[in-house]
Amino acid sequence: MGNCLGFQSAGSNLSSSPSTSGKASSYAKGGRFSTSGSSASQGRLSFAASEDICIDGEILPTANLKAFSFGDLKSATGNFRNSTVLGQGGFGTVYKGFVDEKTLAPTKFGSGTIVAIKKLNPESIQGFQEWQSEVNFLGRLCHPNLVKLLGYCWEDQELLLVYEFMQRGSLENHLFGRVSSIEPLSWDIRLKIAIDAAKGLAFLHSPDVKVIYRDFKASNILLDGHYNAKISDFGIAKAGPSGGDSHVTTRIMGTHGYAAPEYVATGHLYVKSDVYGFGVVLLELLTGLRAVDMKRAGKHSLVDWARPLLPYKSKLNLLMDAHIEGQYSSKAASLAATLTLRCLESDPKRRPSMKEVVEVLDRIVAIQGKSKPLSKSISSTSHHHHHHHHGHGREHGHQNESQSKHHRSPLHPSQQH
Repeated sequence: MGNCLGFQSAGSNLSSSPSTSGKASSYAKGGRFSTSGSSASQGRLSFAASEDICIDGEILPTANLKAFSFGDLKSATGNFRNSTVLGQGGFGTVYKGFVDEKTLAPTKFGSGTIVAIKKLNPESIQGFQEWQSEVNFLGRLCHPNLVKLLGYCWEDQELLLVYEFMQRGSLENHLFGRVSSIEPLSWDIRLKIAIDAAKGLAFLHSPDVKVIYRDFKASNILLDGHYNAKISDFGIAKAGPSGGDSHVTTRIMGTHGYAAPEYVATGHLYVKSDVYGFGVVLLELLTGLRAVDMKRAGKHSLVDWARPLLPYKSKLNLLMDAHIEGQYSSKAASLAATLTLRCLESDPKRRPSMKEVVEVLDRIVAIQGKSKPLSKSISSTSHHHHHHHHGHGREHGHQNESQSKHHRSPLHPSQQH
């Protein structure tokens, strides 16, 4: 990580170098560390009162997090009972817990404010690195479109993280889970989610922050009760290089279907690699189809199938999700398709910056607001290809949330899922 990490120079690193070879336990002896004075004092709780600051995002000089004891989190989750599991993944399990709204002290199970508690797998060195990365990045970044990390626990071999609870769960669940056909997201809400997520990424890429997020996908975009979207899961984020230089990573991490082609092929990671991932999510929002679906004959890869259709206004009705038919103006949809195509350029230099993506999406919303949606009569028969895709493809049993669902594996060009 070195000193290219603009905002980490304040000494908040949990260890000077997150070594790949070290065992988690060698860091974790005694379970004490200091994030520049904000740790073992059971946390200064100014964040509980600071709901409305950092509208445009800010970098805190030190991680302002509460240090929870393992006992606290055990009691907050009713002893990690099964009924509180929100999601599971390779690096741990996410539970629903209850804490006092003001002090964040654990409350009687079932009363108080809900938080999401991620318990990382203590056996996994990568679990430790992800924990460390979350505390280093998310602990010091404050932005309305990043999920708030409230605190952590590091006790003996136990590694946990405590986040604000996002009650509507992941975008993935809304696009492809059970709710997708019962209560499909409207076109206006899809645009709002796209803008929120784009603002979160643009903040991460901004000159003062310079973070490459590296795993942008629908399951990492979480929604609160008002459909405000926030980016979660900074386990594999990287401090970005200055300028357009790329990071060369030894182990290519990410998710098939979302990872940029130059990254999969070479391990070179650019800020613009995140823009590609954003393009894939935008395409999922437009089509209502998963990035990768082995059950789709002839179009396992959404990008490969959609790319030839995206430039043509006349092909929009083949692309757009049947669930939002009649809600979008052809002008707005066609601008969104053009933006998607630009984000998916194979040359990273030709992709727009996330700042520009936010500006274009704002324009699309303004145009949509002024114009009438397409009438319903436009050849609804052309939508037959959509109707079968909903309903399958939940990879785990927790329908309500997929907060910690990781399909993160080393990616190699030859590897097929």
